[in-house]
Amino acid sequence: MKIGALAEATGTPVETIRFYEREGLLPPPARADNNYRMYLPEHAERLVFIRQCRNLDMTLDEIRALIMLRDAPAKDCGEVNALLDEHIGHVVHRIRELRELERDLKALRARCAGARALAECGILSRLDGAPAVPTTRAKRRHVPGAH
Repeated sequence: MKIGALAEATGTPVETIRFYEREGLLPPPARADNNYRMYLPEHAERLVFIRQCRNLDMTLDEIRALIMLRDAPAKDCGEVNALLDEHIGHVVHRIRELRELERDLKALRARCAGARALAECGILSRLDGAPAVPTTRAKRRHVPGAH
């Protein structure tokens, strides 16, 4: 099948398929006499695997490692478990960072409770780096990273 058919069959944009080829995640296809790429069902299967991994927010290096392990079925799955455990740790860390970001954004939002002239906007003042007068709610609360 040609690249357009592979893209349609897997729901993957053509440029993404080419990117995965350049990154070595998808093996290069054979070329027809007219130099068109000719993909096999194995390419579609690999692409589905890659997309599932990307849906789990895995990095290209993590996917590359999983592909190598997947291509060596005689090994045990201990390395797969270790890789996934490490990825879970990264996700937990990102969730913690996102919660901190949410707190920071809420504290920033609390700096401007109502409509007023933009020159008096506590949000814009804080983003400009100027000291803004905190609201009562913001005073009671510690905002990580705020100075």
